[in-house]
Amino acid sequence: MSDPKLHYRLEPQDEYTHPPVAALNYNESMYFNVFDHAKQAGGWFRIGNRPNEHYAEITVCIYLPDGRIGFMFGRPEIANNDRMEAGGLKIDVVEPFKRLKVSYSGKVLLLANPFEMADPKTAWRNNPSLPCSVEIDYTGLSPMYGGEAINADGSKLDIDPEKSFAPAHYEQLCAGRGTIRVGDETLEIDGYGLRDKSWGPRHWQAIDWYRWCPMSFGPDFGMMFTVGGAGKNARASGMVFSDGKYDMVNSCTIETDWDENGYQRALTAVVGTEGGKTYKVEGKVLSLIPLRNRRTTPEGVELQTRITEGMTEYRCNGRVGYGMSEYLDQIVDGQPSGRSAGF
Repeated sequence: MSDPKLHYRLEPQDEYTHPPVAALNYNESMYFNVFDHAKQAGGWFRIGNRPNEHYAEITVCIYLPDGRIGFMFGRPEIANNDRMEAGGLKIDVVEPFKRLKVSYSGKVLLLANPFEMADPKTAWRNNPSLPCSVEIDYTGLSPMYGGEAINADGSKLDIDPEKSFAPAHYEQLCAGRGTIRVGDETLEIDGYGLRDKSWGPRHWQAIDWYRWCPMSFGPDFGMMFTVGGAGKNARASGMVFSDGKYDMVNSCTIETDWDENGYQRALTAVVGTEGGKTYKVEGKVLSLIPLRNRRTTPEGVELQTRITEGMTEYRCNGRVGYGMSEYLDQIVDGQPSGRSAGF
């Protein structure tokens, strides 16, 4: 999340990989989502290079029109941070800030009941793996949002790697066109989405909780708002894209309707901007998969992060759009930290 007290630096070369710092948990990641509004289908794709740990985190998550989800996660070995390519997933920068391409060739687990991923062993045992290919061309629609956080004098921040999540981070609303194939099924995608990139030391457990909601209503209107913090201390940020420019988010409240599993089923957000506008956004989750990240500290303490990834239909100002509701929580005594804090 952007901090208004910091300055941000962003250059076209930041679209490419950076020399990793010495921190063991250095991560450089690129993420893309896209949703075809007519088909109510789409997906998201992520590569997170961890060159000092000699592997990448790759994720492919495809939301089919009938609610099934094709999913793949892996940690393929990498030798360096020279490119964003691992495990069959590849990201090409065609023209920085304007055109990029995502491709994948491999397999996905086809889940008729995506909630089964709450227990990955059961999910992988009970569902078929099918061949999958992805070719999506992305075109930037909005200006870039964010960058590398720096001090006012231009110097780099002094960051504790063990408490770092994403010191350099930017996002952009995009159009996406291409083809997704799962087994014998083919989806021709012509839609909209959001992409982001981050680099620097990262532990998934470095942030207590957040709610991240990117959405697009078409080429002329979209937004991203996020609320997160520690305990009940919440901070909001984001942007609204309209009339070809950004209006920065300076306040946001989210009320969530939870299902019997403790996953988001629907949400209502009231978003305020620096330009003095207020937006009421209503979201309905169409399909959701619960994911997790686990890490054992040097002291032997096991930490668990839950990330619920919901393809969500949004309504705002009389328009219908699509995007994600991504809810991250640390699981403490069996309970998600953000919900325990009232979020």
